Amino acid sequence: MKPKTFKELFDNSVAGFAGNTAYSMINGDSLTYRQFGDLVAQTRERLLNAGVTAGDKVAIFSRSTIYWPVAYFTCVTSGIIVVPILPDFTGEEVAKLLKHSETKALFVSEQLCKSIPQDAIDELDICISTTNLNALHEKKQDGQLIPKGEAVVPDEDDLAVIIYTSGTTSSPKGVMLTHKALLSQLDMYVPFFSIDEKDVFLSILPLSHTYECSIGMIYPFSCGCHVVYLDRMPTPAALIPAFNKIRPTVFICVPLVFDKIYRAKVRGTITATKLGAAAYKLAPIRKIYHKIAGKKLAETFGGRLRFIGIGGAKLNSETDRFLNEGGLPIAIGYGLTETAPLLFGATVGQTRVGTTGTPCKGIQYRIVNKDENGQGELEVKTPSIMLGYYKNPEATKDAITADGWFRTKDICTVAKDGHLSITGRVNNMIVGPSGENIYPEEIENVINTHRLVSESIVLMDKGHLVALVSYDKDKLDKALKAIGKDMEEAIQEIHNEVREYVNSKVNKFSRISSIEYHPDGFEKTPSQKIKRFLYAR
Repeated sequence: MKPKTFKELFDNSVAGFAGNTAYSMINGDSLTYRQFGDLVAQTRERLLNAGVTAGDKVAIFSRSTIYWPVAYFTCVTSGIIVVPILPDFTGEEVAKLLKHSETKALFVSEQLCKSIPQDAIDELDICISTTNLNALHEKKQDGQLIPKGEAVVPDEDDLAVIIYTSGTTSSPKGVMLTHKALLSQLDMYVPFFSIDEKDVFLSILPLSHTYECSIGMIYPFSCGCHVVYLDRMPTPAALIPAFNKIRPTVFICVPLVFDKIYRAKVRGTITATKLGAAAYKLAPIRKIYHKIAGKKLAETFGGRLRFIGIGGAKLNSETDRFLNEGGLPIAIGYGLTETAPLLFGATVGQTRVGTTGTPCKGIQYRIVNKDENGQGELEVKTPSIMLGYYKNPEATKDAITADGWFRTKDICTVAKDGHLSITGRVNNMIVGPSGENIYPEEIENVINTHRLVSESIVLMDKGHLVALVSYDKDKLDKALKAIGKDMEEAIQEIHNEVREYVNSKVNKFSRISSIEYHPDGFEKTPSQKIKRFLYAR
């Protein structure tokens, strides 16, 4: 029977998979489902004895460890509301979120705890380490007895979590998700890709991100799977030995992982010579290269992967093509924090270049305010919709229409067979001099395929499109030496090359007039999306 609350899910899995390994560190401790259940019970008592009670908020500010799920399930099985915070937020930002959410307790890694202002820590009833579950701080009561908190059995419509988005255009907003919203996702995952207790997940993304939390923690827990966490940042030097040791069957990641692999190991290697670069432009030869590279990559990943889930951002077009031609077991998903997250997806063998799949089970959608090309804003209805933004009724009203549709604010087209293609964001759309709609993400996608470009932003300045560009430092240095001119002149020559490259591939309304060099890259949100609002003109 499908669980309606996290308490039901927890009880089912702990009893049904007691002897299975639930969570482990790549080179450290592990927990069986039975041990996990015992730790949750002990940690619940620790919180209640500190005065935390049902309805209170408890934050988690930590990189992934086996105790992150302990903290999460301790709260959601007790009627306590979890506030997951991305580990890339600054200490000052965390302090503001703790205050805004009225958090009473905090699970935190000891290193990250040092970044939080002490006065914010002092306001909390208790801080618990995600390294060993020891108390790092407990509020003093001047000899008075602390009233013990109370745990309750939650209802499916009760608030389970408040997740603060990292805000590419504004301050973070607290997304409120119920037990029903989060667990309704299980109905969408099963037809998308079925898993069982034999599956092993390698987890590298922050658990405070809805994508990883829902698909990489909650879903495998419901099926008795084993999830393994890295004990360090997921650099190639750390990932390759991890894949060889664990040989996972499921791997969830963001496009950035494969963008880097493709640029450095695939395209970078193949096009290193003039002959290779010329051959790579021929589709039949390119496909052969991609097949060979895909096979080698599958072996590097341990040889057992049957599902590689990619989501969280849009794939670069060239990387997308490589993955589809390379024979890897790739699946694509699209969703938002506000929808817990999955909305559309394409499972292994069903992906299509340039699209993010078809609607998942239970999803209704419509495209509104279409332009002459059929592009418009995607609005959806889903059982996984948020209640709204915490203490922000204005933003909630803007996000959910009067007739109950959630505004994704993504500009999309949908093919006759239901495959979704994302063009850009409503808030980012530029109106050209003649009234035409220009989607900067489309132009940026082309810019970022240039051999020297790392990332870019396109904006309108005094009636002209300008591209702010950050180059790959190593490749730029080689290119500058090859040009052999003074720095300013050589950079301008590269700018001209990039501009001509882009303008030959986009429509006349989307051609860029000039390029500005940003050597240090762009400021990003904790989820590694560029903060566009900082560069607006």
